[in-house]
Amino acid sequence: MAKVLIVDDDDLFCEMVASALELNGHEVRSAGTVRQGLEACRTGAFDVVFLDIRLPDGNGLEQIPVISSCPSEPEIIIITAAGDPHGAELAISSGAWDYLSKPSPLDELLLTLQRALRYRKRKANFIPRVAERQGIVGNSPRMQACLDLMAEFAPSEAAVLISGETGTGKELFARAIHKNSARAAGPFITVDCAAIAKNLIESELFGYEKGAFTGADRARDGLFLQADGGTLFLDEVGELPLSQQKAFLRVLQERTFRRVGGEKELHSDFRLVAATNRDLRAMVKRGAFREDLLFRLQAVLLKLPPLRDRGRDIQELALYHLEKLCLRYKLTHKKMSAEASRFLLDYPWPGNVRELVHVIEQAVVAARNEQTLQPEHLPRSIRAVAMGHRMQQKSEGSGREADTISSSVVGQVVADTGPNQLLPTWKAYRENVMTEMERHYLLKLLDEADGNISQAGRISGLSRQRLYALLKRNGINRAWPQGNSGAEE
Repeated sequence: MAKVLIVDDDDLFCEMVASALELNGHEVRSAGTVRQGLEACRTGAFDVVFLDIRLPDGNGLEQIPVISSCPSEPEIIIITAAGDPHGAELAISSGAWDYLSKPSPLDELLLTLQRALRYRKRKANFIPRVAERQGIVGNSPRMQACLDLMAEFAPSEAAVLISGETGTGKELFARAIHKNSARAAGPFITVDCAAIAKNLIESELFGYEKGAFTGADRARDGLFLQADGGTLFLDEVGELPLSQQKAFLRVLQERTFRRVGGEKELHSDFRLVAATNRDLRAMVKRGAFREDLLFRLQAVLLKLPPLRDRGRDIQELALYHLEKLCLRYKLTHKKMSAEASRFLLDYPWPGNVRELVHVIEQAVVAARNEQTLQPEHLPRSIRAVAMGHRMQQKSEGSGREADTISSSVVGQVVADTGPNQLLPTWKAYRENVMTEMERHYLLKLLDEADGNISQAGRISGLSRQRLYALLKRNGINRAWPQGNSGAEE
């Protein structure tokens, strides 16, 4: 038996729902206003609150956080005739258990109540804990923000949409959400929306009855039913065909479906987590993704940063996977040289963490019995791109032509070293390459200023003294017209 509060100003609706709930053994109380509902929640220990939106003295959606913070922390089910997708999104993201539209069949109300009570029981037995990372590595500010958000919402039932580039660890976060929830002991079922053939989607998701089609020699549970009591992970949900999105929407709303070839309604109680590398809101505007489905998926949005924006996490991830790979290949522990680490930090990582793992594995294989990974053990392509990226940063603001020289010099250095040779050290590279670039810039500067030191200072932003020092260092001797002192550095 549960204690239920109905907050609704429709007396007939309250009476009808209360009768149905009492027949099922629940204790029910009704309130017609926000004030009465809040007073009841503060003084009574309710398990579930059915809450209307439009009430005589306020908006029910605005009261969700207040009701949730009452002593009994009741589960909240919004039920209203003023339903809209934006209201549903706001309700779920604010902490409501579900959002139902009037008129709703009594059996739907009872089913939703049953699921909410089942979750409440699991939650009561769930021991709060600090979020376990489940293999998530990194402490950069952007990654820490994601971990904090994950720790906050993982214990809830809110649907989570994880967005990020390919290889940023979306499935890793999905599994961490599952492991840090009250459903941790339940199944974690992955649906790869990009891999399921269109003609197999329904049979894979809903399951099928024996004889439903040729080859169906026995009944089979679909992925939705397999996720009962656990978490359903929709990977690459942006790849789901538009024609199939409506079927998904109904299951996510009602948690009910039929097997292919079946007539019986089946129910599955699962937590929803989805992931995508696409901009679903842009797809909605193009008509390629249903807006109502997006609202169901995105009660909480978790945006994972690309690896190039995670700073020193790159080094920490490299060492973490280096240790794992040494164990896999049964090798003694290996270290990484400072110069090799620098190459990894200077590489932009378009393939993110997934690419980093592959690169470290190649380096481990190339190093064989050597105990320290050196730059020569990294793939040649990584060394070349990292050097180019480093030079681009160093030469920023040196002019378009200087940038062109930088790129060509890097390409020549890589070509000269050969596939298995080490690139020059940074010190040697800077002395031999940057000097050439610096000299080229100074010659172009003198030509642009017609040899006038004051004009050259204004163009370059350098003082006369600094200009002379650079000219002398680069062996450029030229007669200078007498002029003013020039711009200061």
